Amino acid sequence: MRFRNRSYAHHRMPQPPLEFDSVSFAYPGAAHAAAALSRISLRVDEGERLGVLGPNGGGKSTLLRIALGLLPGYSGRVSVFGMAPDAARKRGLIGYLPQRSESELAFPISVRQAVLSAASWRVPPWKPPPRDLRERADHAIDLVGASAYADRPVGSLSGGQLQRALIARAIACGARLLALDEPMVGVDAGGQRIFADMLATLHARLGLTIVIVSHDIRSIAAGCDRVACLARTLHFHDSPKGLTPQVLAEVFSHDMAGIFGELHVDAHAADACSHDHGPGEHHHHHGDAGLPAAAPERAG
Repeated sequence: MRFRNRSYAHHRMPQPPLEFDSVSFAYPGAAHAAAALSRISLRVDEGERLGVLGPNGGGKSTLLRIALGLLPGYSGRVSVFGMAPDAARKRGLIGYLPQRSESELAFPISVRQAVLSAASWRVPPWKPPPRDLRERADHAIDLVGASAYADRPVGSLSGGQLQRALIARAIACGARLLALDEPMVGVDAGGQRIFADMLATLHARLGLTIVIVSHDIRSIAAGCDRVACLARTLHFHDSPKGLTPQVLAEVFSHDMAGIFGELHVDAHAADACSHDHGPGEHHHHHGDAGLPAAAPERAG
């Protein structure tokens, strides 16, 4: 019996780290027309780096909170490594970096202590963390380049240092999926490049699947394998080279001219991309849809 179970596990198809199947969600009291998310379907494969791009209030954080199992009451199906989102989170499979808040700066503990607390979350509070978990915490700190200030209080860190400490804390539990909510807010262009390099290192060294949500195309396009454009509905889900002014005009109501001047996005790339897919790739683009009114996202 044991052999047959192992054989079945060996031959069955692996479950993707994250999958949404026709997911809709409305906050209590909201009218149907103001649903925060409407029929979202997308899949994130093992080791993929997905950037979710959209305006403030477009549903990005709502999507992420559903994936984390923090927001029940949706319709459709959400799967995280083949499990319900809350079950995957409770098993430590998801590392989460929320939007920065002032409360993080009030931590009365050191970086090392904060990361160790995440690594040893299964250990009862009255027991000291075993050696392997202390080594895991130190390894996470080293991976993000925070060793030089590992014993400094979290509240004394600069913005970039705090980001690294929080990333170390997010991966210290052994997470296989790393979810980041607006990680570049308040970070200048130089800091964004450094942060992107750090994520690339984590991706290469740990084989992480990474999902980043942001309203800033500069934050995600260069370092992501795919981009999903979200404004209540999914307007586009493909490689960054398929982004065009027409696609983003559906998602953003403000003028995108400055962004395109910097990134040199080819207006014809989407047509070329749609004929150049490799195995397993897919292209999702609503060509002429207008921007729907997005319900405000709610914190907490």
